[in-house]
Amino acid sequence: DIQSITLKGIEGLAKIQEILETLRKDPPTKIAGYQVLRARDYKVDTIKDMVTGEITSTNLPASNVLYYDLPDNAWVCVRPSGTEPKVKFYYGVIGTSLEDAEKKSAEVGKEILAMIDKML
Repeated sequence: DIQSITLKGIEGLAKIQEILETLRKDPPTKIAGYQVLRARDYKVDTIKDMVTGEITSTNLPASNVLYYDLPDNAWVCVRPSGTEPKVKFYYGVIGTSLEDAEKKSAEVGKEILAMIDKML
């Protein structure tokens, strides 16, 4: 699924960058009850193991994208839009059924919005 936050104008662009820098400097340790296992930062070419603190390289080109690996193959990816004044949050979960996956997805989406609301 996807959640996006629109922030218009010069102030909005600055706020989008501030949100990304905040997440970059202080990655979340939990998202909707999921422990963040690894935090990938493609801008600075790092993958941080959130348990051991070990940092390795992504070995990919630089891009203003943050990606969080969660248990059970769940994930969250954050990036600014290239064409609109938005910051976008893509995420995926796996459930035991479609109903379970939809419930988990809704919880992740709700928590992402709450997390960003605190930054605004």
